[in-house]
Amino acid sequence: MYAVIVSGGKQYKVSEGDVIRVEKLPVEEGAQVTFDQVLVLNDGTMKIGTPVVDGAKVSGTVTKNGKSKKVVVYRYKRKSGYHKKNGHRQLFTEVKIDSIG
Repeated sequence: MYAVIVSGGKQYKVSEGDVIRVEKLPVEEGAQVTFDQVLVLNDGTMKIGTPVVDGAKVSGTVTKNGKSKKVVVYRYKRKSGYHKKNGHRQLFTEVKIDSIG
């Protein structure tokens, strides 16, 4: 059994027991979170939503909030002495999928 959910403008294929990293959610660690936007639900028969499957929900538990590794952005133009170094760390929420229904 698996489902395709939407969170933070991205799509994730999840099964029960999976741990996924989604964009930062305003939820504390250990709290329950429910994803209502289920695009596809496969429980032996494929149910495809238009755009979402009616009555389908995926619930999980937040295991961690944090920042991912730093991405270095370096801009450089030769012969002109221009260079600029920037860094970015994206915030994320780690969710363990408990049930699909």
